[in-house]
Amino acid sequence: MTTSSNTPIELVLITGMSGSGKSDALNALEDVGFYCVDNLPPELLEPFLALEQSHRASKVAIAMDVRSASSLPGLPQRLAQLQNNPDRKIQLTILFLDASTETLVRRFSETRRLHPLSLKTSQDQRRALIDAIEHERELLAELHEVALVMDTSLIRSSQLRSQIKELLGSSHSPLTLIFESFAFKRGIPMNADFMFDVRMLPNPHYEPDLKLLTGRDAPVAHYLSAQSEVVKMREQIAGFVAYWLPHMLRDHRSYVTVAIGCTGGQHRSVYLVEQLAQVFATDWSTRIRHREANEWPQPPATTESSKA
Repeated sequence: MTTSSNTPIELVLITGMSGSGKSDALNALEDVGFYCVDNLPPELLEPFLALEQSHRASKVAIAMDVRSASSLPGLPQRLAQLQNNPDRKIQLTILFLDASTETLVRRFSETRRLHPLSLKTSQDQRRALIDAIEHERELLAELHEVALVMDTSLIRSSQLRSQIKELLGSSHSPLTLIFESFAFKRGIPMNADFMFDVRMLPNPHYEPDLKLLTGRDAPVAHYLSAQSEVVKMREQIAGFVAYWLPHMLRDHRSYVTVAIGCTGGQHRSVYLVEQLAQVFATDWSTRIRHREANEWPQPPATTESSKA
């Protein structure tokens, strides 16, 4: 059964650094009903979408990266033309997966895969790999500027797949607001549009009964909500974000990431992310991401002998 040539298509373009997780992202979207194509040459994008629009899919995910290096410089213009074409009805999301150079070097070393831009004849393979990664960043810089950027340096494959499914697996409003907690001790997130440092707030880590809990636990939430500095910080961040979101929507932004960091990414930042997401959920599509979730300590199991 064919569909109308005017059937809207939800198009997700996955791009980014080699070794950053594009295959995992493509697999995740396939799991939630997208028709997925890897390494489609940019020159074939428009005829491919015309075929899918008239015959098959309403949700399409395409991976394009440096393997089509010769065609990349004109890709942003091609995408803009597609979006402005009244005959196409394309809802486009550009997802750029990134990671630190150190992380990418480690991943390529562990898998022993050759980077697409590496010179096989180089004597110093590590230096050649770093050079290839930096050259790739230059080639992809224009796409990086117009995309939703996800930093995969500190997340596992399973986490990335879950985040992709949550973010793109269902229909979303014109702008999605992502609140992310993180630990400064593990580095700042590269993908944040706004970043707030809350390390000056009272720290539940120093309260023995709260140390092993997180900002999602009621005792920690009760402790922090009773601190006037925390309340003031929450109100000021909410006011700042609320003021600027309509401006970003008018600028055709599809995603805005608000990162909130504390020392360990366990108590204060987590609490504020949860609170702010509740505040904005009534008017905006919101998502929560706790980057250090797998690093939180677990309280010891309670046994019968310990109760005695």
